[in-house]
Amino acid sequence: MNTETKLLIADDWDDYALLDSGHLQKLERFGSQTVIRPDPQAFWEPARPVESWRADARFSSKNNDEDGSGQWEVLSPKALETWPMRWNGLTFHTRRTAFRHMGIFQEHSVHWRFAMEQIRAAGRPIKALNLFGYTGMMSLACAAAGADVVHLDASPKSNGYGKDNQALSGLSDRPIRWIADDAMKFAAREIRRGNTYDAIILDPPKFGRGPKNETWRFEENLPELLQHVQMLLSDRPLFVILTAYAVRLSYIALAQALGDRLSPLGGTMEMGEMALPQDSTARLLPTAIYARWRAAD
Repeated sequence: MNTETKLLIADDWDDYALLDSGHLQKLERFGSQTVIRPDPQAFWEPARPVESWRADARFSSKNNDEDGSGQWEVLSPKALETWPMRWNGLTFHTRRTAFRHMGIFQEHSVHWRFAMEQIRAAGRPIKALNLFGYTGMMSLACAAAGADVVHLDASPKSNGYGKDNQALSGLSDRPIRWIADDAMKFAAREIRRGNTYDAIILDPPKFGRGPKNETWRFEENLPELLQHVQMLLSDRPLFVILTAYAVRLSYIALAQALGDRLSPLGGTMEMGEMALPQDSTARLLPTAIYARWRAAD
């Protein structure tokens, strides 16, 4: 297996921009709306004083933990609860949600584009499994490229938003199954059923709960889930994407854990960090670590 280290920069947006960052905060534009959110990695000096930043809403919390609770403060009469955004032909709703999130993880556009390119280049029917799929942007990208997609998330609300995004993007006729379930239990059942997939995407949280209060802890449960992923791959696998947030792991550890399961397949393992570019500067805001495997050409 070949190994490559890459920094993936999400610089393919028109509707999103990181306007400024520093002093543990970031100023961002999501379509028509501008927001200020905490960011524990932005401990440098901002390009402009934070006091001069102007936004439609600000998220405040008592700590800088990625999943820390807090509340939104509306700063402008033009602030919206929900509004549309676009990326690469896809249309979706963005919203200010609890725990500072916006309904998308915009840095993942680097993986959406990769998945679309791989699926289109395959020249054959592709079945994709999107675990921890949130509001479905990866599922929409795979479906738009021609894949038959199974989307799984523990939150029925997130799946509902994903179905809405599917309709907004004009993809209602594309095969996406929206399933609310625990990822580990679902994967185990799929193995027993003999179902396999050509592409598998995993974006697990540091900590989470399934629909029946099942507990997910990244460091404890990921090895078993990766074993399931190995068993769920088809005889002609195309790619596997794994991302991680807010965990005390190196991307090297992530790639080696995935490589343990996929090394017999050959191909190429990419690993590294994901980042957002800041407008009008050379600065990058790191967001996550990743490992992704692709089959040999």
